[in-house]
Amino acid sequence: MTGLDRRPAAATDATLPRGPLAGFAAGSLGMGVWVTVPGLLLLYFLTDVLAVDPWLAGIALLLPKVADVLLHPWVGHRADVEQTRRGDRRRLLLVGCALPLAFAALFAVPGGLTGAPAAAWVAVFFVVGNLLFAAYQVPYLATPADLRIGYDERTRLMAFRMVVLTLGILASGLLAPLLTGGDTATRPGYQRMGLVLAVGMLVAMFVGVAGISRLRGSAADSTPAGHGGWRALRTALRDRQFRWLVAAYLAMSTTTHLVLAGVPYYAEYELRATGLTTVLVAAFVAPALLVTPAWLMVARRVGKQRALLGAQGAFALGSLVLAVGRPAGLPVLIGAVAVLGVAFAGMQLLPFSMLPDVIRAAPATTGAGTYTGVWTATEATGAALGPYAYALCLTVGGFVASTAGESPVQPDAALAAVRYGFGLLPAVAMLAAVLLQRRYTLDATARTTS
Repeated sequence: MTGLDRRPAAATDATLPRGPLAGFAAGSLGMGVWVTVPGLLLLYFLTDVLAVDPWLAGIALLLPKVADVLLHPWVGHRADVEQTRRGDRRRLLLVGCALPLAFAALFAVPGGLTGAPAAAWVAVFFVVGNLLFAAYQVPYLATPADLRIGYDERTRLMAFRMVVLTLGILASGLLAPLLTGGDTATRPGYQRMGLVLAVGMLVAMFVGVAGISRLRGSAADSTPAGHGGWRALRTALRDRQFRWLVAAYLAMSTTTHLVLAGVPYYAEYELRATGLTTVLVAAFVAPALLVTPAWLMVARRVGKQRALLGAQGAFALGSLVLAVGRPAGLPVLIGAVAVLGVAFAGMQLLPFSMLPDVIRAAPATTGAGTYTGVWTATEATGAALGPYAYALCLTVGGFVASTAGESPVQPDAALAAVRYGFGLLPAVAMLAAVLLQRRYTLDATARTTS
C-alpha cells in the first residue's frame, strides 16, 4: 500500500450533480434484471418446466460461473487498457449492451428439448450472457474510483445506484413470474418474459452509458489510470484489505442468490401457494427503496464497516425464522423476508461503496478495472454457488423433477430440504460472512483521511 489515497487529497472533494447521478444509476435497471431473473427462475425453469434433474440443473448453472472466474479479471484488464488508451471505458460498455439478446435466448429453449439437451442450451447462453454482463458491469463499477470524490460521496453515488438497482430487481422480480404465466407457467410464457424484459434492459443500459459519460465530464480524475494485466492482478490479490472484503462479499452473494433461487420452491412446497412467489420477492426487495437512504445515514454516522456487520447479523436472524416454516405463520414469515430485504439493501450499498475505498488506497500502478474484474468474478461465483447449494439440498432430499403441468408427490425429506435450504443454510453462510468481514480494517482510516 502506498498511502490511503493514491490521488491528491484536494482532488477528492467534488460533489456530483443529481442529473448525471440519475443517468449513471439508470444502467442498474438493466443489470438488475440479469442479477434477479436467472437467480429467481432459472433453477425452477430447469427442474419444473424442462424436466432437468436437480443435480444436473445445478451443474448447468454452476459451470458457466466457473468460466466467469477467468473471464471477469480478463474483462477488467481490457477495461484498464481502454482507460489508458482512450481515456474512458465506453467501448466496452457498448459491447455489454448486447446482454439483452443473450437474456432472451436463455429462456427461448426450443420446444423439443428437455433434460440434458435443455440444460446444455441454458448453460451455453448463460456463459454468453455472463461475458456480456461482465463487459458492462466491470467498467460500470470502476466509475466511482475514476472520479474525484471522497469517502461519503462514493457512498452517495452507490446509494443512487442501489435505489435504481432495487427498482430493477423489484420490477423484474414481480413481472417475470407473471409474464411466464404464474401458476400455469409454460415454455411460451418464459419466452415472452425473456423478450419483454430484454427490451427494457436495452433501453436502461444505453441510458447508463450516457450517464457515465456525463459523470466523467463533471468529475473525472486527471491522474493517469493504473495498468491491468497479470502483474496488476497479482497486486490486487495480494491486497489484504481487498482479499477480506472480497471473501466476505462472496459469502454474501452466495447467500442472497441462494435465497432468490429458493423463493419459488418455498412458496409452492412450504407455503403451498405458488402465487406467493411474487409476495415474497416484493417483501425481500421493496424495503430497499425505503431503507437505502437510512443505510446511507447510518454509514455516515458509524462507518460502512460497522453498518455492514449489522446488516449481515440481521440477515442471519431473519433466515433462522424462515427455517421454522409454516408453524411460524404467514405474517411472521413475510415479516422475516422483509427483514432480509432491509439487510439486503445494506449488503448491496455498503460493500460496493467500500470497493472504491480499497481501490483508491491501492498502488497507483493497479487499475480500477483489475479490482472490479475480480469483484464481479466473485459476485458471479456467488450467483452460481447459491443456486447450486440449494440444488444440492433438493438432491439430498430426493426432490422429484417434472415438466410444466405435472405435480409429482414430493417425499418428506424433499419438503424438509426446501425449508432448511431456504432458512438454515443462509443463516450459516451469513455467519461466515460476518467472521470474514471483521478482518477488514481499512474503513476507520478511509473514513478519517479521505
